[in-house]
Amino acid sequence: MFPIPQFNNPDRSSLVASFPKIEAIFRDFCEQKRIPGLSYGIVADGALVHSGGMGIQRTDTRVLVTPDSVFRIASMSKSFTAMAILKLRDEGKLRLDDPASNYVPELTDLPYPTRDSAPITVFQLLTMGAGFPQDDPWADRQLNASPETMSAWMRGGISFSNPPNLKYEYSNFGYGILGRIITNVAGVPYQEYIQQGIFEPLGMASTTYDVHKVDPQRLAMGYRHDGDDWAEEPPLEDGEFGAMGGLFTTIPDFARYMIFLLSAFPPRDDEETGPIRRSSAREMQTPWRQRMIQSSRATPDAPTFFTSDGYGFGLACGTDSLVGYSVAHGGGLPGYGCYYRLLPDTGIGIVAFTNLTYAGPSTPIFDALKLLRNADALKPRTLPTAPVLLEAQTAITQIYNQWDSAALEALTTESFFQNMPLEQRRRQIKELRADFGKCTSVTAFEPENALRGHWTMRCKHGSIEAYITLAPTIPPLVQVLEFTAAKPLAGVLRRTAKQIVFMIQFWDDDYARKRFAGSLKRKDLRQQFAALHMHYGELKLGKVIEGDGKTQARVRLEGERGAVEMKIALDPKSSRVSEISFAKPSEDAFVP
Repeated sequence: MFPIPQFNNPDRSSLVASFPKIEAIFRDFCEQKRIPGLSYGIVADGALVHSGGMGIQRTDTRVLVTPDSVFRIASMSKSFTAMAILKLRDEGKLRLDDPASNYVPELTDLPYPTRDSAPITVFQLLTMGAGFPQDDPWADRQLNASPETMSAWMRGGISFSNPPNLKYEYSNFGYGILGRIITNVAGVPYQEYIQQGIFEPLGMASTTYDVHKVDPQRLAMGYRHDGDDWAEEPPLEDGEFGAMGGLFTTIPDFARYMIFLLSAFPPRDDEETGPIRRSSAREMQTPWRQRMIQSSRATPDAPTFFTSDGYGFGLACGTDSLVGYSVAHGGGLPGYGCYYRLLPDTGIGIVAFTNLTYAGPSTPIFDALKLLRNADALKPRTLPTAPVLLEAQTAITQIYNQWDSAALEALTTESFFQNMPLEQRRRQIKELRADFGKCTSVTAFEPENALRGHWTMRCKHGSIEAYITLAPTIPPLVQVLEFTAAKPLAGVLRRTAKQIVFMIQFWDDDYARKRFAGSLKRKDLRQQFAALHMHYGELKLGKVIEGDGKTQARVRLEGERGAVEMKIALDPKSSRVSEISFAKPSEDAFVP
């Protein structure tokens, strides 16, 4: 049976306990930015678990904002357009790698910036790779463009900032063209196709492109700052550019959409229940086009914040060193600002709408997620160990304790013995067992995926980590087996390791001169030790990962702000430190 990641601890008490603090974060944001009104919601485990509103919908009526207030969500509309394109693709009515001109005749004679430019494809429009320039100020005022106007724009040519498929650049015009593709392929206006194909199946009864269909008593009027006052920014009418940013919705409605996107994870055998297949929803949430890689520190002694970000289909997707993999999008128009962020691995998402020009609430949402992380409320799913891995673990542990050539050959691929012949493997295991003794117990298997992982064999004189990778054979056979052996630190090596950890905080130049080999540059080491102390705080010796315990070792150091691995070696004759280095732990995705 294929292993499906699952939550081991479904308790959400720490999430619930954080709700008042998250509301306070949004209130502070509204005060600092002088925002008339804001509504927000938190989804978890397939439900809207908390929502709230603050401020006012309108300055004249002073009606209070509630989760049921209707806001325009600007560019958060784009993923609905992308989802409709995938729905048509899944129905066999278009292909993502087709030229867009196959579905929009006005693009047939589009002049390209270079003679070797290939025609723009549907995929490039979805991923902001068509080569069109970022057009937020201009496009924000084109929501109500007529079909005739947009056709004239396309026939007249489009200015390029880059040749197609060369770089990411955010294009509202590109999503306007996707709206036209939906209309032409579906045979009905894209608004109607999305209404029937997405809103209705998800129960989004309060979501619309047409402001005239919004109950005036629930509409949050848009505003801009006008000195110390707010000035109205009445929403534009619906039109051809609505596909890039025209939707009106509520927190409960948009929560249903967030829940569907999150429900695409993890892949599993359940029946399909959404407007598109779960695999297509995951496809939307894949970073198909790189946007940026960035690192920064809030203060010189703070850990590095690292993020790698790309664009999927109407969604920004990426990984960072704080919350891991996330899916997000913001939106801004005259009168409105909005943002949402989903954490597929934890099943949690947060969304917020405002009625102030470009007042996107990405910062308070990120602050809320940081709060949840610190409260240990962002617990990801864990992967169960596949039975085939457990069988391999048992067999290899038995082979370690009692060599059996036939058993190892039955367990492994033909290629397994090419890098280490059978006799050499026998000697390796024999020498390990002579040095470390018989395995008395094993740790739980730690899978990396369905066909790879590791466990530790606890032996009389130390521990041995066994790492395996299975091949794509039926049945899966072991193609890689690696042992990492570690003995406890002893004697001079232990004393030296403890002194080095102390020196990371309090440098001792006299000790360094006496105990470090001349090949090591003490000035460079002192700077490195100072940096370690700044970034990790006070460090303590942790478990030994690898080494003989007497002359060399790789040891985990546990700090106030993370962990680091130290590799140390002593000269066998002088017992002076001949090698010392530090690296990130292998299980960490980022360097602090």
